[in-house]
Amino acid sequence: MSSTVLITIVCLSLLAFMSAVILYFVAQKFKVFEDPRIDEVQAALPAANCGGCGFAGCRNMAEALVKADTFDGLNCPVGGAPVMAEAAKILGKIAPVVDPTVAVLKCNGSPEFRPRTSTYNGASDCRIANSLYIGETDCSYGCLGNGDCERACLFDALFMDKATGLPVINDEKCVSCGACVKACPRNLIELRKKAKKDRKIYVACSNCDKGGPARRACKVACIACSKCQKA
Repeated sequence: MSSTVLITIVCLSLLAFMSAVILYFVAQKFKVFEDPRIDEVQAALPAANCGGCGFAGCRNMAEALVKADTFDGLNCPVGGAPVMAEAAKILGKIAPVVDPTVAVLKCNGSPEFRPRTSTYNGASDCRIANSLYIGETDCSYGCLGNGDCERACLFDALFMDKATGLPVINDEKCVSCGACVKACPRNLIELRKKAKKDRKIYVACSNCDKGGPARRACKVACIACSKCQKA
């Protein structure tokens, strides 16, 4: 083997070694430390990545829990109290008691009470329909019935009733992630405390018109008589 080839091999070897050393020190210099507890907390979370906690996913939620001084304002609606207690145990913090909630529909306008006065012929999407016209009835506040909320639910806790054209919420499956709340363009779904006294008694109507026009559009429309408050 000629001396030229040997010199070339040696030079390339030295260059590779020096490059490796430089890369090592650069990596150490700019290395980002990540708290190992983040992985532990993430493992305790349900991995639903539903966004109900207000973060993009469970990883982001775990990072927030580790960085936070307290758990105030932080909650995993899917896992509930057991998951938050486990995360608190890992981090040596205290998990606040959060009342469980469930989604409720603020519209009871089925065809029986809210007759159709027109026919919608377009994309089966509530946001599109809501941007085009008031709907197939004279009530501009009621459910459009195109199922955006059903498609948004990741837990099969909601389905569209073909008979009424309204969404039906399964209290047992609902994890209160809020996806259906965000999906409804008319803000007809809200999260309420799951206790019977707080959940069962609510106004299942969002009509803001005066009594006469409201009742002409829907027989069970709220007319703001306040009788329910007095009762």
